[in-house]
Amino acid sequence: MIHPAFDAFAAALPPTGPLMGLDLGTKTIGVAVSDGLRGVGTPITTVRRRKFTADADVLRALIDDRDIVGLVLGLPLNMDGSEGPRIQSTHAFARNLSHRIPLPIGYWDERLSTVAAERALLEADTSRRRRAQVIDAVAAGYILQGALDRLRVIRAEA
Repeated sequence: MIHPAFDAFAAALPPTGPLMGLDLGTKTIGVAVSDGLRGVGTPITTVRRRKFTADADVLRALIDDRDIVGLVLGLPLNMDGSEGPRIQSTHAFARNLSHRIPLPIGYWDERLSTVAAERALLEADTSRRRRAQVIDAVAAGYILQGALDRLRVIRAEA
């Protein structure tokens, strides 16, 4: 089920279990996962996009392999907070994925996640070629970590 409001997404999750963060691009999907206690988001792979069915099958295998209990999709807002043209494709991807994978799906603002990922990779003196290979997964890690941090706040307020 898709939860546009993050608090509703948080309420739909079981108390523990790993989450998966996705950075949806037009050519690739960056994937990150958390630990079962949801403390740290770790980039794991970048999926080269083909057709939706093939992409969903790859994601399903990763979800099943890691016992994922919820998905966080990066929401591509404009810098001023308005909705950009990629929002519709993100919502369509979430709708289609929710029909195939019955997990709670939430959105997290992905503004500057790629910039932060690029900066971190540059600081780590990563080669240009390697940065191109891992940038989307690292961006997914930033998206997921932001959501995990917010979940901790929500849990503390409860």
